[in-house]
Amino acid sequence: MVERTPAVIERGTVPVGQLRAVVGGEVLQPADAGYEKARAAYQGGMDQRPAVIVRPADATDVAQTVLLARDSEVPLAVRSGGHSVFCLCEDGIVLDLSSLRELRIDPVARTAWAGPGLTAAEFTDAAAEHGLVTGFGDAGSVGLGGITLGGGIGYLVRKYGLTIDDLLAVEVVTADGELRRADAEHEPDLFWAVRGGGGNFGVVTRMQFRLHELGTVYGGLLVLPGTPEVLAGFVEVSLRAPDELTGIVNIMPAQFLPFLPEELHGTPVLMAMLVHAGVGEAAEEAVAPFRALATPLADMIEPMPYSGVYPPDEENHRLLAAARNLFVDGIDTDTAALILERLRTSTATLPAVQIRVLGGAMARTPRDATAFAHRDRNVMINVAALYENPDEAGTHTRWADELAVALQKGVPGVYVNFLADDSRARIREAYPEGTWERLRAIKRAYDPTNLFRVNNNIPPAGA
Repeated sequence: MVERTPAVIERGTVPVGQLRAVVGGEVLQPADAGYEKARAAYQGGMDQRPAVIVRPADATDVAQTVLLARDSEVPLAVRSGGHSVFCLCEDGIVLDLSSLRELRIDPVARTAWAGPGLTAAEFTDAAAEHGLVTGFGDAGSVGLGGITLGGGIGYLVRKYGLTIDDLLAVEVVTADGELRRADAEHEPDLFWAVRGGGGNFGVVTRMQFRLHELGTVYGGLLVLPGTPEVLAGFVEVSLRAPDELTGIVNIMPAQFLPFLPEELHGTPVLMAMLVHAGVGEAAEEAVAPFRALATPLADMIEPMPYSGVYPPDEENHRLLAAARNLFVDGIDTDTAALILERLRTSTATLPAVQIRVLGGAMARTPRDATAFAHRDRNVMINVAALYENPDEAGTHTRWADELAVALQKGVPGVYVNFLADDSRARIREAYPEGTWERLRAIKRAYDPTNLFRVNNNIPPAGA
């Protein structure tokens, strides 16, 4: 338990003075240099102004901030890489973990301890120096803390499973200010909960990951014509592919890209990023059925370092987005035709439907092994409309909602990391009943007052 000098805490008032007195890291207020940059988020349209942003120097700073937020009863948001819609809060405290960037790689044991403020790209580049890798998501700029605690679905999900399947231990500050180690033997309920339950149970200050031996992959962008037959065929081929191959495909109007002829601009295409965990004849054979679906409009698949799968981040261009997420068990030709038809009706700057075919190692892990419980679902879909005019929010949100409802077949489900403004209405879809009740019981044990509520919130049992 963290000890601190007793002080009078006024409820409902942000304790800036006390934070400055006990935190060794940065404490930024709106008038301070660096505040505006510190509150900038990855998502367009986020303009919350926290009363204070704390960048802790270590876990002790985290614990002090947690205790002061608890005692003052002001909102507390926890931020890792800034991708989450919950990384800021109005007039409260933001605990910005981007300052916790420790990385210790043990290439012999193939493990690494990492701070939550590291990005996926930074971790991946460092691990690559040893010919090792851990799978995260599809963006290099995402912070390790957020993507990991929600599950982690990226380009190695079929080969090695979710990110949480390679999470060996965490150090986490809970609502009582205690720094705890959670793993399979220490506080196993807490360890189960943080693997898929998000930031509901405390602030993770360090994570230990398993690393896999993998240097070069066979991957890159494959652009195919956007027809119902090609889209349905892509999903079918993906489901039959070896575990080494994972793909993420975006169905969208062709953009003004140098590798696409001008006459294709505005027509529907499949922009597929394929990654095979290995090279050589087996990799060529795995990719061949995708190339055979139609004459490729562009084929950039080649041997590359795994770190090459992350696209460059466009830091200064943040469109607004209306997005919805769901799981389905397959996509037939009729469903593919529906997707293409609805894309044509959108008036957004860039409407898109992203499809990730799952299975493989992710599906072989028992459903109740972690709080992420969608392991039996074959396909994850993201519906998104990117736009520039805030006045059009209602139009594009309705489009995304209607398409998501039309695509939903089978048991409803949602990936907790992709919940947005629909979080409160759909949080139950992220967890089956048994998982939900167990999470609520663990929440009551570690955060009975729901201090950690600025998130995809799981309320304590009995609340």
